[in-house]
Amino acid sequence: MTRSISIRVVLIIVLFFLLTLRIYAQGILDKKIVLSEQELSIHTILSEIRKQVDVDFSYGSAFPLTLKITFSQHEIAVSEILKRIKAETGFSYKVSGKKIMLVPPPKKHTISGYLRDAASGENLIGANVYTVPMISGTFTNTYGHYGLTLPSDSVTLICSYIGYESRKIKFFLDKDTILNVTLSSQTLQEVVITDEDRIQDITRMSTIEIPVAHIEALPAMAGEIDPLKTLQLLPGVQSGTEASSGLYVRGGSPDQNLILLDGVPVYNASHLFGFFSVFNSDAINHIELIKGGFPARYGGRLSSVVNISMKEGDQQKFKGQGSIGLIASRLTLEGQLKRNKSSFLISARRTLTDIFARPFIEEATDGDHDNGYHFYDLNAKVNYHINDHNRLYLSVYTGNDKIATSYKRTLNADTTRLSNASKYRLAWGNVTAALRLNSVITPKVFSNLTATYSQYRMNTLNQVEEDVKTTVTHTNTFFRSYYISGIRDIAVREDFDITPNINHSIKTGAYGIYHSFSPGALTYNVISKDTVVGSYDINALEYGAYAEDDINLSRRLKLNLGLHYAAFLVEDKNYSSIQPRLALRYLLTDKIALKASYVQMKQFIHLLTNVGIGLPTDLWLPATPLAKPEDSWQAAGGITYSPGNAYEFILEGYYKQMTGLIEYKNGASFLQSEKDWQSKIETGNGESYGTEIFVRKKSGAFTGWMGYTLAWAFRQFENIDAGQRFPFKYDRRHDLEVAAMYAWNEKIDLSLTWVYGSGYPVTLATASYNPHSMGIPGNTGGAVSSYVEYIPGRNNFRMQDYHRLDASISFSKKKKWGERRWVFGLYNAYNRKNPFYLSVEGSIGFESKRKVVQHSLFPIIPSVSYNFKF
Repeated sequence: MTRSISIRVVLIIVLFFLLTLRIYAQGILDKKIVLSEQELSIHTILSEIRKQVDVDFSYGSAFPLTLKITFSQHEIAVSEILKRIKAETGFSYKVSGKKIMLVPPPKKHTISGYLRDAASGENLIGANVYTVPMISGTFTNTYGHYGLTLPSDSVTLICSYIGYESRKIKFFLDKDTILNVTLSSQTLQEVVITDEDRIQDITRMSTIEIPVAHIEALPAMAGEIDPLKTLQLLPGVQSGTEASSGLYVRGGSPDQNLILLDGVPVYNASHLFGFFSVFNSDAINHIELIKGGFPARYGGRLSSVVNISMKEGDQQKFKGQGSIGLIASRLTLEGQLKRNKSSFLISARRTLTDIFARPFIEEATDGDHDNGYHFYDLNAKVNYHINDHNRLYLSVYTGNDKIATSYKRTLNADTTRLSNASKYRLAWGNVTAALRLNSVITPKVFSNLTATYSQYRMNTLNQVEEDVKTTVTHTNTFFRSYYISGIRDIAVREDFDITPNINHSIKTGAYGIYHSFSPGALTYNVISKDTVVGSYDINALEYGAYAEDDINLSRRLKLNLGLHYAAFLVEDKNYSSIQPRLALRYLLTDKIALKASYVQMKQFIHLLTNVGIGLPTDLWLPATPLAKPEDSWQAAGGITYSPGNAYEFILEGYYKQMTGLIEYKNGASFLQSEKDWQSKIETGNGESYGTEIFVRKKSGAFTGWMGYTLAWAFRQFENIDAGQRFPFKYDRRHDLEVAAMYAWNEKIDLSLTWVYGSGYPVTLATASYNPHSMGIPGNTGGAVSSYVEYIPGRNNFRMQDYHRLDASISFSKKKKWGERRWVFGLYNAYNRKNPFYLSVEGSIGFESKRKVVQHSLFPIIPSVSYNFKF
């Protein structure tokens, strides 16, 4: 009992003593001193405190006594002075009795390295790297590299990526450390959700990444997997016409999308008249869509960035995969060239129907006809590990579509021999190449130097020859026309990723692009004489620089501040632009974040698009004194709720304005080759706004998402509809997409997508009249041929709503040689007759007999494909 009382007395005395010290220390800090001048060295400031307050200081030799500090007032509290010293020098303070100890800031070191797939060695792009319990983190860049600067201390580092098992690494950080981490992939049934797997640290908004595994799992038209069609299932993205692979993002046009393949622009991303894209999923490692809040490193387009990265090739072993489908077949091979030093990837895809169909066509026509269509893609990539700090990459893509028809026939009579031959060809395709050097200059500085080449080319050939030979005469008639259009780029770019400290992540760089435009020229050859008409080639130089900083202002508030400068030199005219970029994120709670962004964009190239669908005859054109660059600004705000790594909920609203848009004048087209393109266009403005909802489940046996968009999109041209604003042709008020995938077991996977969209606007006549019957001079009769159709305005009518269900089931089986998978699918599973286009049929002048007719394109389409891996 006595001992217990003694212990209590001792504790009371100790607590009283500590409380007294605290009160005394606080008294020292609260005291005010008078400074003789407003700007003083730290040595003088400390001397003044010693004189006016009964206190002493202790500090080391590294303390900057000569540093001068400016104060706005002469009388100031000791605590305020010490806070200013800490802000200027980083030295904190501790009070012990009558002594104030100035403590140097802890040393900071940088952890850097790569995150890779444990099995293949592929870089993991956009993976999370962060510390716990005090969350401070970053993301791997486009090349799988990360850098994180932290105070010297014990570190618990978490590395996570969707579809991979997270890793926790503990160590003491006492020097700059290179830490390359590998993550193991896991099946959907194996995914375990923990709080550590979740991090909500992205400043930018309007950005969505889709794992390639999800792209390959979703139903595909005719079994042909298409990454761009998957992006159409996201809110804010319209698909355009039925089954098209085009992207219309937040009221923008396809040319306003910056589509990058390994950092190289792809100008025409469509096969088979737009039904499929040029991207082979077997060759893709990562795909990202940015709809707004664009970081400063991106420029040159108004509406979106689609960033696609190719695989680098398995660095551990040789392997392959492929598919045989109804539309096309593909084969991909990859492996090491030299162990842990270099690897390669080559992936090819081609349609085979033309090869199989040609013998039947020739036999059915006795060899007179030869018709065919095909497309192909070829992706190739090699990389070489020079040393721990430098890696070299070379990636190449080429793809082409070709339609060819020919006819030849010879008739022999008693005195005459007649030969007819005709040939038609339409071809279009892309070539891209990138040579890249990644360098880790210091643990805090990562460099990427890239040289790129990109070309898109479209050409048509129409040739007719007739040869008539008699016993007396011989006549040969020959006509050929050749039309060519395209664009070619050669570019150099340098990018730096800099992580100076825990609160800053800086990206900066510069670039130059040499453009060569061929807007379109038609060559006629009649009787061996060539005549060339149309537009002349134009060369232009585009160059720019950017800087952006992702700044941690506090644990809850994060800011991305950037500036993009761009210029375009064409025909002695120099356009320049300074484009501010701003994005911020504020954490209301650990699970809820508010986000906002504002961006300005400028586009120096135009795409002149023909009204209607079908042939790839759109022309890429430069900004000129008559067709000035396109401009836009976009503001967006939203809220993100992420209860864990499994789910995310995003609500966003946006408003966008565009100027400098071009469109063909009424009645003009690319066929008017005798005219320069600049004389065929109208220039106008655009406006769009809307709200988007996105709900996603990212892991587990059941995964998928739902997206909904409520949006408006308008265009306005001075000489169209008397300058009145009209709906954009892909203005869709309501748009709903559902994508779901379910891993039944290790062998069976199910997936479905359902889309709904309100009808697109079209232009239709609402009445017809006879000018003569209305007393209009100059008309001589009331015949039907003199009736005139009345169209009250462009896009004055809307099609029916669109909806469609696609479904697929796959059966996988392990084999001695690898794995095989059968995929069975249904496109438009309940055979909905969706509108493709509308026409008005019936005799003009007889309104009761005229009607609007809907034309549909695709009924229910079953598909089957055989996939294999070895």
